[in-house]
Amino acid sequence: MFSRWGDFAYRHRRVVPVAIVVFIVAIYGIFGIRLAERMSQEGWDDPGSSSTQAANIEQEVFGRDNSGDVILLFSSEDGIAKNKNFDEIKRYLGDLKALHPDNIADVTSYFDNRNAQLLSKDGKTAFAAVSLRGDHEQTLKDFRAIKGNLKPQFDGVTIQVAGATAVADALDSGMAGDIKRAEIVALPLVAILLLFVFGSVVAAFMPLIVGILSILGSLGVLSILAGFTQVNVFAQSVVTLLGLGLAIDYGLFMVSRFREEMDQGRDIADAVRITTSTAGKTVVFSAAMVAVALSGLLVFPQAFLKSVAYGAISAVGLAALLSITVLPSIFAMLGTKIDKWTLRRTNRSARTLADTWWYKLPAWAMKRSKTVVISIVVLLIALTVPLAGITFGGINETYLPPNSDVRKAQSTFDKEFPAFRTEPIKLVVSNATNDQLIKVYQQANTITGLTDRFKPSTATKDGTTVLSAGIADRKDNESVVKQLRAIEVPEGVNVHIGGTPAMEVESIEALFDKLPWMAIYIVLATFILMSLVFGSMILPAKAIIMTILGMGATLGILTSMFVDGVGSGLFNFSAGPLMSPVLVLIMAIVYGLSTDYEVFLVSRMVEARDNGESTDEAIKYGTAHTGGIITAAALIMIVVCGAFGFSEIVMMKYIAFGMVVALLFDATIIRMLLVPAVMHLLREDNWWAPRWVKRASEAMGHNAAPEPLPVVSVPVESVDKPIRHAEPAQPRVPVSAYMDDTSTMVPVKERPSPVRTAAPPRPAAPRPTPPRPAAPRAAAPHPEMPTFNPNRTWGSTSATSRDMGSTDTVEGQGSYASKRKLHHSRRETLVSDTTVVDPRTAGRSGRIASEDNELVPFSELVKRLREEH
Repeated sequence: MFSRWGDFAYRHRRVVPVAIVVFIVAIYGIFGIRLAERMSQEGWDDPGSSSTQAANIEQEVFGRDNSGDVILLFSSEDGIAKNKNFDEIKRYLGDLKALHPDNIADVTSYFDNRNAQLLSKDGKTAFAAVSLRGDHEQTLKDFRAIKGNLKPQFDGVTIQVAGATAVADALDSGMAGDIKRAEIVALPLVAILLLFVFGSVVAAFMPLIVGILSILGSLGVLSILAGFTQVNVFAQSVVTLLGLGLAIDYGLFMVSRFREEMDQGRDIADAVRITTSTAGKTVVFSAAMVAVALSGLLVFPQAFLKSVAYGAISAVGLAALLSITVLPSIFAMLGTKIDKWTLRRTNRSARTLADTWWYKLPAWAMKRSKTVVISIVVLLIALTVPLAGITFGGINETYLPPNSDVRKAQSTFDKEFPAFRTEPIKLVVSNATNDQLIKVYQQANTITGLTDRFKPSTATKDGTTVLSAGIADRKDNESVVKQLRAIEVPEGVNVHIGGTPAMEVESIEALFDKLPWMAIYIVLATFILMSLVFGSMILPAKAIIMTILGMGATLGILTSMFVDGVGSGLFNFSAGPLMSPVLVLIMAIVYGLSTDYEVFLVSRMVEARDNGESTDEAIKYGTAHTGGIITAAALIMIVVCGAFGFSEIVMMKYIAFGMVVALLFDATIIRMLLVPAVMHLLREDNWWAPRWVKRASEAMGHNAAPEPLPVVSVPVESVDKPIRHAEPAQPRVPVSAYMDDTSTMVPVKERPSPVRTAAPPRPAAPRPTPPRPAAPRAAAPHPEMPTFNPNRTWGSTSATSRDMGSTDTVEGQGSYASKRKLHHSRRETLVSDTTVVDPRTAGRSGRIASEDNELVPFSELVKRLREEH
């Protein structure tokens, strides 16, 4: 399927990218541009909880409790009652309501009748409560409509703005700033990193195309989703973070594989097809792993988590789709021009894998496998220990930076007026007689942890009464709620515990009730997917265990930072309880990213194993080919996450730092050291799976051998000693032999100009599998050339069905090379009409045998050819 898509992308290389870009831009222009006005501030609660029912009953009977929407604090060192501007402040508050009649429902203040409850104990601070008219999202719009008139200037008076809606506005503004920071700061830094990785402006620009299109498309999709379901404003930041990071990562893998195929001498059509069928397939299944991990959030009742899951899954899917549609088509148009505008000259072909750090590192780990495994596992478990001290809370002003004006104002208000805190605990009592109500009231006032006794918020209406009180310390929320649940409720009376403290407690309980189901679903789903991708049931189990170890260490470090306060001063946040939905979200993201890199790494090992390599060589081969790319991808994700790490919102810092820590662990000690060491210990057991799993994997095309390189001919008249005839069937030489001899490599700048064989004209529409032509007549020998038996193969070039797609041996001019257009600009080969040499086979052994059994290095052969010509 992926090969056919690669051919389609090649044939329609001008249509595919244009159509998709137009579609993405249209979605953003029609829907995405209106996303801000369609987002919601709600969705943090459990819709089926008692606190939600209490809020619904209260709103239905009494209307929305808007008393704490906006709080204006007026402070004076000389005492607010004695300030000369007292009357001016009173007139200002009256004018404020008259100026915004559609936005303000009521204003209650100390300045109206000098109510002592609205004045602080020291007499220096008084407040006015501004109640907004709107409900839900309209509340925030009303606040922004009056925001510009909330800080007048009065001599000797300091004015601060607090309240639930003011805090929500500050959080929303901070998230919007995070997205701008990611676009302004992260993208240029990512571009510099890509230039360093690829060394070419054009190649570096390819992943950026996918990243930018992914952001536009994701915002458009998120806006469409907002028309059908509640989408929390927080989802936009998460979608931008994941969409941008993964899109660039996927683009990085695609570009790297395409350049690798071009370096091996593929023509453009073959390189596009093979890139799509290998890297493209891996990208799709990798995205599926991430999507499965994120879909685990859908088991939770909170609309916030559902909206983030919808948006993030859309972003990941779009990133993968763009990577296998737009990029292959652009590759087809660029061809070798993908290396245009090279900033640094390198010869990728002249360096063997054995010379790379990514080959030597796993080899080192495999030699010390037991020591490496024990050391890393102990380290990861030790870093997990702080997780035992984790505490949970809800969203409030402490999620803003310590220097935030709104946070300072809210802290002042809670300190000076504890009885009027904007987070009271409530009892909504219905169907109760007066005696029954008194009984509930008396029991409620016996519990501990309150700032004051429970009092009716309003008069009883329609048999419903709302009692409310403040909680002295947020840490006691769970204790207070449990005490209220223990109240003996008279028969026939309905009592619902409501308010923000109850909502937070019930939200945490709902999350932990569903967390085991999320874990079971994610583990089983990813295990099945990885079994199909790898054709093994041991490798997925190993991957899941390592992912859990890495996740535990990540959460332990985050707990040390955000709960215990390590680094809080450096990174400008206040330590405190974590919001439970954010913890679940980071678990899903970290698990998805870990399996994402596991698929990229192990898929290349499986590919080498399918090509006949031993387990150890497959491990080193896969790590050497993907280690640098995985590290570069992790660095790019770290840069993107780092931009969000400077967020003003603590929850975004938590997610950003969580991803950074997870990526550092995953791309270094886990993938480069622990994975090779464990796989070395497992040896052949790595590849075990029942036959039905093997068949299912093969049916999905995961164990197909890669297409062979074209076979080319080398002139023999220039060789001093005649080349000995090879046996018809030579065994494959593993990659290790190729890695052990660097003499076969010829620098690009020293390559002789090749003499091309005559190739048949290329058909207008290339077919994926052209029929094998009849063997052509043997060409007339060159007058100066010795005559060779055309029925014999030369220099280790017998090919089996694995190498050539046929069981025939390669003979004379009727070789496989005669059917293909050879691109010699990237290969160290010379072509004639007689002797056939497979450069892959010669390159692996580094030698070609002569008749007196002397092994001639391939580099020596090329040297002799230069001397002759």
